[in-house]
Amino acid sequence: MKTIAILGKPNVGKSSLFNRLCNQLDAITSDVSGTTRDVKKGTCLINGTPCVLLDTGGIDAKQNAESFSDKKQKKHAYKQAELFKRVSEASIQAGLGADLVLYLIDGRGAIDDEDREVLHKIGRHKRVFLVLNKIDNDKLKESAWEFGKLGVREMFFISVSHNRGLSILLDSIGEALNLTQAVITHDTQESLEEFLQTQDTDTHTDSVGVIESRESNEEHLIKVGIIGRVNVGKSSLLNALLGQERSIVSEIAGTTIDPVNDCVMYGEHMLEFIDTAGIRRAGKIEGIEKYALDRTNKALSKSHITLLVLDASEGFVELDEKISALIPKHNLGVIIVLNKWDKAHMEHKVMIQELRYRFRFLEYAPVVCVSALTKHNISALKKQILSVWENFNRRIPTAELNALITEATKRHHLPSDHGKIVKIYYATQFDVRPPQISLVMNRPKSLHFSYKRYLVNVLRERYEFSGVPILIAPKDKKDLS
Repeated sequence: MKTIAILGKPNVGKSSLFNRLCNQLDAITSDVSGTTRDVKKGTCLINGTPCVLLDTGGIDAKQNAESFSDKKQKKHAYKQAELFKRVSEASIQAGLGADLVLYLIDGRGAIDDEDREVLHKIGRHKRVFLVLNKIDNDKLKESAWEFGKLGVREMFFISVSHNRGLSILLDSIGEALNLTQAVITHDTQESLEEFLQTQDTDTHTDSVGVIESRESNEEHLIKVGIIGRVNVGKSSLLNALLGQERSIVSEIAGTTIDPVNDCVMYGEHMLEFIDTAGIRRAGKIEGIEKYALDRTNKALSKSHITLLVLDASEGFVELDEKISALIPKHNLGVIIVLNKWDKAHMEHKVMIQELRYRFRFLEYAPVVCVSALTKHNISALKKQILSVWENFNRRIPTAELNALITEATKRHHLPSDHGKIVKIYYATQFDVRPPQISLVMNRPKSLHFSYKRYLVNVLRERYEFSGVPILIAPKDKKDLS
């Protein structure tokens, strides 16, 4: 697919244009300068052809920290300046790797020297459209011709908020990328709609706790969400897993706001990693971070497996446990990743004991100790992902399943319901991702959660289900007839 990158300084409307062209509210938009930091990927249709659209962080590499006299403020300003420098560099690299660059400028402002420098740098290698945003009327358009001094021939006047000038821009993009207007048949239209729906597929839990399977057109695509509190090294881990600097890493807590996703082949499988925003305590959440929480939940709803990243260089905290509660909420496969293992604050055996005590409801989760910075054990983590994926898709033959359930009920009889006998007639596994088993019974509402947990443990003893939840749904025999 052709790639289009949206570049520009902060607060010119890049994320708003990204959302408009992708036809979804995916990128976070706000009045806060520097809301977008990592390069975000989306899919848009140009003349009926899917294209990759990149929303980049604001280019603002000339922040001045010397104006602060207070040492603490100056130190923070230096970190902030370094962060913006990295964001700017990543944005320019994204532009240099694209087929077409849309350089966005606030058409109501003045010509900026940094815009001139970046346009000159990118224009030597790539075709650039100068897009002047916030041009809401003809008077503003007349004034905006002043930006012709930047030396870019192809200028477009738009207003994302008023949907003005976008059709001309889209037609010109199609022409520049050789995307001729396709004659879309009914079947093709459906396939494109399905393609876009896969970008925003959601899952839900029904009344008995059974979820709809996360089906994918690509059987070998594994979606892996990365979660954890701020500064545990999620972005560094993503970069290590991908083998490239995909996510901006900074000492500033809360650097990642939008979920960042990218793919890498491993064996026969395509691993799509999603680095989510670090989560703080409710009282510590500031400004745009409240949007990040919502995006994290949405990212997990589309994932198959999650990597719960914990900081091995310091003790576990209550917030780690609260974040881990998102995993059973979305019925995900899980691997616990102890990052910064090269700086571990206690012995392995002691740390694992504390971990198992604090995260008892994730006792089935495998633990991998890594160092994202030194790349220690990253290969082992990828192997573990494939192992959990295999378990996530494991299906038990009906005859074997019924024999095991019968054996389990003989070993420990089902508790009665106020003196009335409770029976399981038969069992069947009706879905995977995660494994979901239906028990056909005479009194399904009488199946106690402790007995359900017992059956899950029996299944884990017999079959390899490390890293995945097993969902059991009691059904009334009458409902099936």
